Amino acid sequence: MRAQRVQDGQRGGAKLSFAITIIILGTMVFCAVKVVPSWFANYQLQDAITTEARFATSTYPKKTPEDIQGDVFKKAQELGVPAKRQDIKVTFDGNLVTISLDYSVSYDLAVTQITHQFHLYADSRPI
Repeated sequence: MRAQRVQDGQRGGAKLSFAITIIILGTMVFCAVKVVPSWFANYQLQDAITTEARFATSTYPKKTPEDIQGDVFKKAQELGVPAKRQDIKVTFDGNLVTISLDYSVSYDLAVTQITHQFHLYADSRPI
């Protein structure tokens, strides 16, 4: 009889632990599905801005700041980045080209809403 009582007391703990684990993993997957795409798009846009800055002065004919701004804005639209054209700052200082972009993304996580600021910067300095 004593062995039966110990077994009965242990049965519910494993089920509760499993349920809590599933809830935590489900929450993590839900948050990842909401957040990861914008971080990946940000990474791709940073790569495009870096490439644009490095090759801005080496192409012929040389691009104007408006051309570079248009190219970056087009790439941002392709990636679904919520940036405005006027937020893209392009400056020329001799042979140095700098491109910067600040934008924010809001995440609706059902329980709360989070806003993250992204700051992108690239210049044409050699590595």
